[in-house]
Amino acid sequence: MTTLAATELADYFPLIVLIMMAVTFSVANVVLTLVLGPKRDGKVKSIAYESGMNPIGTARKRFNVRFYLIAMVFLVFDVEVIFLYPWAVTFPNVDRLAPGASEWLIRILFFLFTTVVAYLYGYRKGVFKFD
Repeated sequence: MTTLAATELADYFPLIVLIMMAVTFSVANVVLTLVLGPKRDGKVKSIAYESGMNPIGTARKRFNVRFYLIAMVFLVFDVEVIFLYPWAVTFPNVDRLAPGASEWLIRILFFLFTTVVAYLYGYRKGVFKFD
C-alpha cells in the first residue's frame, strides 16, 4: 500500500472509531438490558403499550384531517429552519457588491415568501382552530 493510500485511510480513522463506538454502545445497551433487566412477565405486561391508554378497540380509527395539516405545517417550518440556518451564517460574509449577492438574497426571500403562503393557506383552511 502506498503512503498516499495509507494517508487517505488514516483520514477515515476518526469516523471508523465513532461508528464502532455507536455500535458497541447499542449492542451493550441491548445485552445489559437482557442480563440486568427485570424478568417478571405477566398478562398485563404482555399487552402493547399505547401512550398510557388501554389498547381497547380497533387501531383503524379515523383521525381529523387537521392533525395531518398541522403535521405538514410543522414540516414546512422545520425544513425552512434547516435551510435558513446555513444561509444566515454565510450571508453576512458575502460581498454586497458581488454579482450574485442580490440574486442570493432574492432566492431566500422567495423561499420565505412561499413559506408564508403555506402558513396563510393553513390559516385560511382553519388548521390552527382548535375546537
